[in-house]
Amino acid sequence: MGLRPKFAEILERAERGENSSLECTINGEIYLRNFRCRERLLLLGGGHICQPLCSFASALDFSVTVADDRPSFVTRERFPDAGTPLCDSFPAAIRQFGITEQDYVAVITRGHRWDADCLRTILSGTAPKYLGMIGSRRRTAGLLNLLEQEGFPSTALRGIHTPIGLEIGALTVKEIAISILAELIACRRADTKRRSNNSVLVTENIDLNPLRFLADSYREKALLLVYETSGSTPVKSGAMMAVDRSFQTADTIGGGCSENAVLKDAYHLIGTGKQRSITIDMSNDVAEEEGMVCGGQMKVLIKDVGEA
Repeated sequence: MGLRPKFAEILERAERGENSSLECTINGEIYLRNFRCRERLLLLGGGHICQPLCSFASALDFSVTVADDRPSFVTRERFPDAGTPLCDSFPAAIRQFGITEQDYVAVITRGHRWDADCLRTILSGTAPKYLGMIGSRRRTAGLLNLLEQEGFPSTALRGIHTPIGLEIGALTVKEIAISILAELIACRRADTKRRSNNSVLVTENIDLNPLRFLADSYREKALLLVYETSGSTPVKSGAMMAVDRSFQTADTIGGGCSENAVLKDAYHLIGTGKQRSITIDMSNDVAEEEGMVCGGQMKVLIKDVGEA
């Protein structure tokens, strides 16, 4: 299968909410670019902390759902970045959401009683990838002791992140939201390989616009895929973009003069059925003169996206 049909398949799976991958052979080595759907984040409570948390999390590619039993707290005006809100009792909303092992859940309700209802429901079902609860150390410890007395396993209770968020000295509502988001990122990246010259590429997000561009059968185009990085670089391995015969582009691999130079090389490959790799050096004197402050290197695959 050529790249164009493969990208059409990846796009179709992404629109169904399914993960997929692209395998590329470069200089005899096989590299895997995974395409992972947006992780789901369930915010239980529609209060003041959840508003900036929803906005920040959405900007970092979480698919956010907000649940509250008060209709005025789960409006589109309060949460423009969230999906369809769940307005029901917290246990009912949790069951409607259908938590999976890949989900993130933050319990940020208005009080101890509602927190307990949330945890009882969650702990009785599939454990999410992340579960955090807001509250003081004393209050949350008391609630966890209560749940242990009710028979919930101590191992599950110890897995709850509480008090929620990383300790960054947060005081304001937005700072608290950032501390929670930082903990979500830490959980998300716990298994991410730090080195970028690995056969499994670091960047795994799904952006539908470049996928539609690459899957379009009515335009000839070339793919640019960062497959190795070293030092400080504007993007990590797995970053990708495309260019067509009219020099229209989709996405970016860092911008600047170096990207433009690689784009020209990619443009000349369109329609040839060929591929080549190019190294972008951001540590030399020319890069310094152009204001490229990263100081690292990126290896980029450029490849014609054809049917064969």
